[in-house]
Amino acid sequence: MHGSHDHGSGEVTAKNERRMGLAALITGSFMFAEVVGGIAADSLALIADAGHMLTDFASLSLAWFAFRLSRRPADWKRTYGFDRFQVLVAFTNGLALFVIAGWIVYEAIERLSSTPEVSGGIMVVVAFVGLLVNLVAFWLLLGADRENLNVRGAAIHVLGDLLGSVVALVAGAVILLTGWMPIDALLSLVVAAIITRSGWYVVAASAHILLEGAPKEMDTREVGPDLAANVEGVEDVHHVHVWSITQKRRMVTLHAQIGDAADSDTVVKSIKKRLKDKFGLNHATVETERCACADDDSEQVKA
Repeated sequence: MHGSHDHGSGEVTAKNERRMGLAALITGSFMFAEVVGGIAADSLALIADAGHMLTDFASLSLAWFAFRLSRRPADWKRTYGFDRFQVLVAFTNGLALFVIAGWIVYEAIERLSSTPEVSGGIMVVVAFVGLLVNLVAFWLLLGADRENLNVRGAAIHVLGDLLGSVVALVAGAVILLTGWMPIDALLSLVVAAIITRSGWYVVAASAHILLEGAPKEMDTREVGPDLAANVEGVEDVHHVHVWSITQKRRMVTLHAQIGDAADSDTVVKSIKKRLKDKFGLNHATVETERCACADDDSEQVKA
């Protein structure tokens, strides 16, 4: 027996899509200018920031496409629709952050041993413009749904790039004032550390959803005892499985053993109401039983 399907707000998805698209456009437009500036200045900090901006552009574009795709209705092949694609994109973006961080570390170590001449003036100008661009992109994403994992992953990308621009700006200023070239590579390592931390969060959160993990703020062991204690007619609850399609689309399936005198339709309605009110679970599939569980006892998962 199925509860009502909650596929999220189309209005919120459209707003996310619009803001993500604008952020991707702004980021992609400036990326080429930063590449040229990084090559002209021979600055690893700028080139690293441009490389990060390239993945920002790719991740924002993918995120935009994911929102657009998620608005398509479910069909007979994909009965939950396309919402999960957002999570898959977030996971991919997180892995990309690790690759970028590794490349920056490698290049920084190489530069610390060779210490090339870097143009501090070009660095300062390009980094300052990049900072403004990233601030605009970050502001756009702050206006989207910040609870959405795809938005958060994209925002972390842009925030890392924003910090990269700050690092490049500081490095350029130090080189202009003191002529100390190693600062370019050393501060690039700071950017790499920031990117790695950001990537870990996105990968861990999206992987948890892809592995059908229960929402982190929820203890699934509480569901069965709570229903047995608070829903009239329920004697036992087992085979409880809770997972998420996205962070906001949560699902639960369970078996409820009910008394002989209990009305199954009434009990199911009461269970679904309790699941929604107590645990925030809007989409529930409930199987009622009046005798032993039809499934093999060895496979039961007690709540």
